Amino acid sequence: MKITNVWICQVGKETITPVFGDMEIDGGRITEIKEKSFSKDNFEINNDDAQIINGEGHVVTVPLVNFHDHIYSRLAKGLSIKGRMDNFQNILKNLWWKLDLELDLPMIEASAKMAAVESIKNGVTYIFDHHASPNSTVDSLKTIAGVLKDFDLRGVLCFETSDRNGDQLSEQALNENINFFNNYTNDDIKSLMGLHASFTLKNETLEKAAQMLNEKKWGIHVHLCEDQSDIEISKKEFGFSPIERFVKYNLLNSKSILAHGIHLTENDYSAIAQSESAIVYNIDSNLNNSVGLPDFKMVPKNLPILIGTDGMHANIARSLKQLFLQLRNSGMSFDEAFAFIIKSFFDQQKFVSSYFEDFPSLNIGDRADLIIWDYVPPTPLNEGNFWGHYIYGILERQVKTVIQNGNVLLKDFNLININETQIASEIFEQGNRLSKKFGKE
Repeated sequence: MKITNVWICQVGKETITPVFGDMEIDGGRITEIKEKSFSKDNFEINNDDAQIINGEGHVVTVPLVNFHDHIYSRLAKGLSIKGRMDNFQNILKNLWWKLDLELDLPMIEASAKMAAVESIKNGVTYIFDHHASPNSTVDSLKTIAGVLKDFDLRGVLCFETSDRNGDQLSEQALNENINFFNNYTNDDIKSLMGLHASFTLKNETLEKAAQMLNEKKWGIHVHLCEDQSDIEISKKEFGFSPIERFVKYNLLNSKSILAHGIHLTENDYSAIAQSESAIVYNIDSNLNNSVGLPDFKMVPKNLPILIGTDGMHANIARSLKQLFLQLRNSGMSFDEAFAFIIKSFFDQQKFVSSYFEDFPSLNIGDRADLIIWDYVPPTPLNEGNFWGHYIYGILERQVKTVIQNGNVLLKDFNLININETQIASEIFEQGNRLSKKFGKE
């Protein structure tokens, strides 16, 4: 396969270097990059050769990563919600904790297919998912992994362990995490120990999780201080704040993901940074749930910041732009906001590479995972102005083509070898089942 006439944005240690030219792909690897001058005269149409994609001056980047998804939430659109939704605890109790109890394996599979389609269309080919289906725990992660494999996506999966539904279901959740780690992880599918949030986890459960982390050299994927109630309930029930509890049980390490991290103190930030754990911002979800936003100026320079969607959507580009705008709205200068985004970009590169060592940087020899944006730079593109193009241009456009491991998943906005009509029918069938179950008193 050959991709011609594109801006190849190669990732260095702390820089992005755009190179205009052609790219050869063979055996799932980038085998050659031929630089040439940017000229419209080079934009030859190759309609007669399916192995040539003429980029016509568009921009190529590495694929996007969703570091905190909730695939199980995909069928929630349009559900008839009964009960108050006036605060975070009521949102959990009257929507999400009610929905997850109704899920079964066919619904989970349909949710995963919906997430896969949405992710590909948005250039997301790596997903860190946080799953919950307490009444259908066994083989739920295997089901999601199977769908990701079918769609040529890579994932890091976990099951949300919580004591809110009793000891038996909590134990099942722990066992699902263990079983998945032992039997279903491979080069494309990894795992984490899933935990819900401090306020729904007993000390005994944290002890068990800590033992598993030590045995398997694992990290955790957990909600952290998404709302003030996490802190208030944790202190009332257990005598410690969420971070204090996680530190006490040695649950924080360089493989761990802490989702949200909104209501944190300087001591909290210090403990997280020292542990080398990463915080995942999910700004759209935070705004939707009215739980507040982080104090960005408090974030230590050495604390990894990742980006997720919290299951609201699969549009990581929008989440990145939303973060930039909120940084500016918080009072940061343009230089400070750009520096924050740039640091986060390279934090994400480093973190995903700790799970997938072959995550690409668009250099010769790299795994051929890449996305082509519907963006032709209106002004010269170079190392010095890349981020201006990225924030104000690239992130505002759709993803045109997606290639994963040398396989074309999306071409000219159309899914390849995927029957979207059939998948939509399957999704509706399961969504309709869920709607009927959810609507019952």
